[in-house]
Amino acid sequence: SSFIAEEDPEVHLGQLKRFSLRELQVATDNFSNKNILGRGGFGKVYKGRLADGSLVAVKRLKEERTQGGELQFQTEVEMISMAVHRNLLRLRGFCMTPTERLLVYPFMVNGSVASCLRERSEFQPALDWAIRKRIALGAARGLAYLHDHCDPKIIHRDVKAANILLDEEFEAVVGDFGLAKLMDYKDTHVTTAVRGTIGHIAPEYLSTGKSSEKTDVFGYGVMLLELITGQRAFDLARLANDDDVMLLDWVKGLLKERKLETLVDSDLNGNYIDEEVEQLIQVALLCTQGTPMERPKMSEVVRMLEGDGLAERWEEWQKEEMVRQEFNQAHHYNHHQPNANWIIADSTSHIPPDELSGPR
Repeated sequence: SSFIAEEDPEVHLGQLKRFSLRELQVATDNFSNKNILGRGGFGKVYKGRLADGSLVAVKRLKEERTQGGELQFQTEVEMISMAVHRNLLRLRGFCMTPTERLLVYPFMVNGSVASCLRERSEFQPALDWAIRKRIALGAARGLAYLHDHCDPKIIHRDVKAANILLDEEFEAVVGDFGLAKLMDYKDTHVTTAVRGTIGHIAPEYLSTGKSSEKTDVFGYGVMLLELITGQRAFDLARLANDDDVMLLDWVKGLLKERKLETLVDSDLNGNYIDEEVEQLIQVALLCTQGTPMERPKMSEVVRMLEGDGLAERWEEWQKEEMVRQEFNQAHHYNHHQPNANWIIADSTSHIPPDELSGPR
């Protein structure tokens, strides 16, 4: 059935190792609950230690979700493994039996951006501003690589702080890409909604189920805001709602009034450079535009973060904003159109599953 003999797990597929189920059972203490690192729409992730002593994260895909035969799985896995970049989580290997599909990744010792911002112990120092800037740039480079240098291009579809991992140097490593294609999307969108990650889903994805690289750009923009504020997008939106404005309008207002201290994570204790914070907020706002066309490409985001073209793009955007507002006032439009807001909802169950899996 498969073209790699299960008896010889040492067979390598390019850089990929095919593990035997036994090896991974031993590594994870038979998938013991105490080794669970996280649970997601795709299945559970376990921490493991291989025979050579190296630490790994083993993603055990939910059985009912894996579609297609072994050959298809192998093709997809090969494709994921070909995306090699400093800022992408490298796939070390896989395991495939008639009932199991597992992916093996290096273990990221510093967790995710989400866990560093919100779940750190009192002994763990907060991420300093220099590290946050590096994370912003690293994550942007990783996503730009998926969009522009993979053939076929890979759309992540779930860019969020929990999927941006940090290696021992606190370099950003984008994880969980390529999985949407591996899995049958029957109900993962519902679990995503329930897990409260709706805050970072682009409006067009919620309304039509169609995703593109610009959907990833939106998620990235939200992740930037979380990096700056230390707050979950969901909670930020609630704060803004208390002031009776939409989240992005609230952020824009604070930026205009230079009230950065209201926005910036208090864990930074004021140790940041105002101008740099302003620039990151500008990038975040450009990335979270209501319509996909208005958002920059990830490669443009990388350039802006490297100091090229942000000022021009921001000025252009502000002019367009003025025109929009004048137009809205002249025509008595309510400029709080739903598409410019982050819809805080509990379910995206109205999206047909076949549309969610969409093209890559």
